[in-house]
Amino acid sequence: ETCGCGLSSAENDQQNGHSHALTVMEGLLHANDHAAAHNRTHLDEHGVLAINLMSSPGSGKTSLLEATIEELGNDYRIAVVEGDLETENDARRIRSKGVPAIQISTGSACHLDAHVIHGALHELGLNDIDLLFIENVGNLVCPAAFDLGQHCNVVLLSVPEGDDKPAKYPVMFRKADLLLLSKSDLLPALPEFRPHVAIQQFRCLANAAPVISLSVRARDSLRPWIEWLKEQLVLQQQRRRQTGQAVARQESHGTR
Repeated sequence: ETCGCGLSSAENDQQNGHSHALTVMEGLLHANDHAAAHNRTHLDEHGVLAINLMSSPGSGKTSLLEATIEELGNDYRIAVVEGDLETENDARRIRSKGVPAIQISTGSACHLDAHVIHGALHELGLNDIDLLFIENVGNLVCPAAFDLGQHCNVVLLSVPEGDDKPAKYPVMFRKADLLLLSKSDLLPALPEFRPHVAIQQFRCLANAAPVISLSVRARDSLRPWIEWLKEQLVLQQQRRRQTGQAVARQESHGTR
């Protein structure tokens, strides 16, 4: 009902007509993009950096967030929006780290969208946040189609999944601003995962984004990830200053 995944292509064609189904989808994405732009403006006004974490289920998103909070929680104010079909399991894990977390239970929807994120932003109170993580629903397909108003997309590919996923799910990996090869501590036990093959397939999608191999069990491996986040936080503060200057110029012109 949300994105068309509830019906097969044949059922869509039979029930709605192919062109009508496409029109509905285009309208849905247009409305979502409008809400996403509003979210991004709202985040920029408050200087909040929003990171959209996407991956298949079980890739280690929540574990990575827990480790990241431990690394950055004393220096930055962090909040998390958790997306799952059911339960508050992940939100409870995040809250146990002393960080506010809002759980969005999507029911049958296989992704988050900009409208539900808009509601979460108002619940959180952006004046008290520097860094917002959005842990999207575990799915390598639909989350890539929906802009949430985030500044960066981070995609996790875990070693147990196999090195062929960028080729199989190109839309998701094309959207990545950073690719994390997670659970890298398992490489000795799973030599069939060849990092160079995964990276080669990633590059074949014309994506030059950085790739970081890490494991939450090896904290030293998190350093490049933490440094990347700090760089993005600096860029967000620059965007906030630019936004403030633009607003000031508009107000100045308006008073003349």
